Amino acid sequence: MRTAQLPEGDWIRGISIKQPWIAAVLAGAKPVENRPRPWKPGWVLLHASKSIDQPALRLPLVARAVRGRQLATGAVVGIARITDCHQDPAGTEPCSEWAHREAWHLLLRDVQELPLPVPARGQLGPWKPSPDLITRVFQQLPDFHP
Repeated sequence: MRTAQLPEGDWIRGISIKQPWIAAVLAGAKPVENRPRPWKPGWVLLHASKSIDQPALRLPLVARAVRGRQLATGAVVGIARITDCHQDPAGTEPCSEWAHREAWHLLLRDVQELPLPVPARGQLGPWKPSPDLITRVFQQLPDFHP
């Protein structure tokens, strides 16, 4: 199997997101991830946390986005590129229907879902994936070019 030619060094991080929020990102419905602190732009592995936000499954916006999708947990399920990180100015409308007031909004672009989840441990905040995890993820994305 051919693998992508990847950059050397520290170029990618992991982000852990609970289901069903990450399924909405993978479906292309949710372009914004809300965080308490700012993140740097760049590529991230999309990791589905082990827990599922059960109340979120009852929200119409979420239910429409994830209908019929598998809700894998405890695994890397895709990749994305953070292109911007901002807070909406006070008194303005949120940048997206998915954006929470007071949160930092990570704009996710170039989202690619993996054909098969790759079991992995995530953590809070940006985390550094192991070289082995990066290899296993990008074996599934042979045409990826950062």
